[in-house]
Amino acid sequence: MRGAPPDGGPTAGPPQERPAGSSVVPAAGALPVPAPASAPATGVAPGGPAAVPDFSRPVSPEPASESAADGGSYTGTAGPVHRLWRGRTDDPAWARPALLALLLGTLVLYVWNLSSSGYANSFYSAAVQAGSESWKAFFFGSSDAANSITVDKPPAALWPMALSVRLFGLGSWQILLPEALMGVATVGVLYAAVRRRFGAGAGLLAGAVLALTPVAALMFRFNNPDALLALLMVVAVHLVLRALEDARAKWLVLAGVTFGFAFLTKTLQAWLILPPLALVYAVCAPARLPRRLLHLLYAGGAMLLAGGWWVAIVELWPASSRPYIGGSQDNSFLSLTFGYNGFGRITGNETGSVGGGGPRGGGGGGGMWGRTGITRLFDADMGGQIAWLLPAAFVLLLAGLWITRRAARTDTARAAFLVWGGALLMTFATFSFMSGIFHQYYNIALAPYIAALVAMGASLLWRRRGHIAAAAVLAATVLGTAVWSYQLLDRSSSWHPWLRVAVVAAGVAAAAGFLAGALPGLSSAGPASAGRVGARLGVVSAGVGLAAVLGGPVGYTLDTVGTGHHGSIVTAGPAVAGGGFGGGGGPRGGFGGRGGTPPTGTRGQGGFPNFPGGPNGPGGQGQNGFPGFPGGGTGRNGQGGSQGSGQNGGRNSSQNGHAGTGGRGTFRPGAGGGGGMGGLLDGAQVSSALKAALLADADKYTWVAAAVGSQNQAGYQLATRKPVMSVGGFNGSDPSPTLARFKQYVADGRIHYFIGGGGGGFGGGFGGGMNQMGGSNASSQIASWVASTFTARTIGGTTVYDLTAPKAAASASS
Repeated sequence: MRGAPPDGGPTAGPPQERPAGSSVVPAAGALPVPAPASAPATGVAPGGPAAVPDFSRPVSPEPASESAADGGSYTGTAGPVHRLWRGRTDDPAWARPALLALLLGTLVLYVWNLSSSGYANSFYSAAVQAGSESWKAFFFGSSDAANSITVDKPPAALWPMALSVRLFGLGSWQILLPEALMGVATVGVLYAAVRRRFGAGAGLLAGAVLALTPVAALMFRFNNPDALLALLMVVAVHLVLRALEDARAKWLVLAGVTFGFAFLTKTLQAWLILPPLALVYAVCAPARLPRRLLHLLYAGGAMLLAGGWWVAIVELWPASSRPYIGGSQDNSFLSLTFGYNGFGRITGNETGSVGGGGPRGGGGGGGMWGRTGITRLFDADMGGQIAWLLPAAFVLLLAGLWITRRAARTDTARAAFLVWGGALLMTFATFSFMSGIFHQYYNIALAPYIAALVAMGASLLWRRRGHIAAAAVLAATVLGTAVWSYQLLDRSSSWHPWLRVAVVAAGVAAAAGFLAGALPGLSSAGPASAGRVGARLGVVSAGVGLAAVLGGPVGYTLDTVGTGHHGSIVTAGPAVAGGGFGGGGGPRGGFGGRGGTPPTGTRGQGGFPNFPGGPNGPGGQGQNGFPGFPGGGTGRNGQGGSQGSGQNGGRNSSQNGHAGTGGRGTFRPGAGGGGGMGGLLDGAQVSSALKAALLADADKYTWVAAAVGSQNQAGYQLATRKPVMSVGGFNGSDPSPTLARFKQYVADGRIHYFIGGGGGGFGGGFGGGMNQMGGSNASSQIASWVASTFTARTIGGTTVYDLTAPKAAASASS
């Protein structure tokens, strides 16, 4: 077994895998660690009878023979069950059982109460249902099985869910279980990445921190693309770190393939961390510079092939025989990638989006998506999602770089800090200053980077805890995190107020214990008996410190898994004071979500700033075609009004509108029956009478109905499991179909009903009232033509138009 270097500092990688001319240089800048003359090789810290697992013993990477789980090698004749339980032969005996317990606990946490979210984001669930019915819809990511339009993302995130529904039928579990399994896999891969260099204990800590991050617990139980993206990002970083050990091109090429598939998950966000990773490899890989650059070229080619094959097929496929590319204004996936889903997210110039960037009420240039700036992720909307350990990650990143400052260029410990730290800083800076569409749940991208840095930095400081400088940094980090947790918890002042006090008390106790353990009389350099007392004190302080830094995230995570989440904008944890656009369908309510009464346990807080019903917004009237927002009032220029109210516990802090008595603002179906914000944020509530009408003679039509807006359309499609056309795509602002094409569909008898209200008036109707960034008004033209040509009737509280029965006057004139 290869152990740690004599000074306890980082190793530079596996000596037997080094290229010729590369040397192994231990970190000369490491803080000294007082230790006995001989240290045990069993992964147990010194200290006599009170010996405890050394949770940071570094494990050098293994050569060729590896297991798929964590890169370990096995010897002997033990059976597969024993090897699964025992794990690597050079790991301490507790490591593999602890890992299995972590993975099992994560699985239980992520599947607990899973079905309470129903179809979660109906927009993606409808596309999953379509993909389970049609392989063409599966390939393109169409919103309906008749392939009228795609979702506004590439389809990779839909594929696992669609395959699950094909195998097991349509339902909440079938859609969401693959997401939960991705969460477990992400925790496992993160463990493997951190364990290879910093030991099993550090890997376990990283996995636990990730699993218990509130926004991770939210999104690994939800059907947005972010779950798969997080998994692929962690896999890519792990592969880059493997490549940095021995400069083997295969690892970097595999990382490129992973980045390519990540692009097919969420386009350019997947490539956000490429610059720091490429730079670290170019500088730190143990090979000559030309070889390093050649490897990067190989990886770039692999990435373009892995992500470009689908794009090439879509762009070359005749537009007349494929679905329209949702979210674009010109039916091009490339323009969607670099515009609406690309640089538009940075600048706020997203043609066709709703409430784009600019200073309108958001401050700092963020518009309706919140203010921008260095403190953005610490603000009320974001802090409870991701920021619990964000300051600690920055501190421990600096500590790790300081400890390894004199290491060799190829030192893998420093490279790990540079890779994880570069990914964190790049993502943090982008999220802090981007002016376009930005939701709280995007912050799941930061969770693995934070978890890795916290575990790695804590590991190095823990090993040096006998030195007063290391103990002081460790104590200050724990205490500062506890105080920051108090501030975050205080934003939900009525939610378990004892927790924030307990967190601070634990932080103070842990910090005092770390400092006391570094005193000369109690450190391992002192008398043996005093050293044992110091060892015990250190272990107790570590346990109390973990409780202090994880108490808040654990509380928020448990609240999250106990609450159903619906709609386009969801948030983790309880309602917070000062939350702005915490949005419809999640625990913060905002615009509300699915029409009608939400499942018991959903809670909410006010809506978007400067929007009707939300903080600073005008008095709560639906405008420009919406049938009334939560916050009350009567729809204006739309199909009718509906009243919103908060129910089922929690707190609704919407201002200037109807104050809810309980949590989430809900949308009660009026004329349109749409979901939150007139069908923009969640699927429609479909009555049994309307469902029966849509299913009558359904096989005679290509689409049983058409509805403006993809969320509005999704509710009807999921209720009937028949194709429903999304007019105008997600925002109703896409030119799909045009008025002429829609008229032709109607003339050919391919659409049975047009559903009024809900999203009626999207597109041009969004214009002034909702700060729409341009886009087509085809949906408004279609809605106007339908209203003037066909007779409205009400079925189950929803206004519909039978497109097979035009008005007599209209028929005569045509």
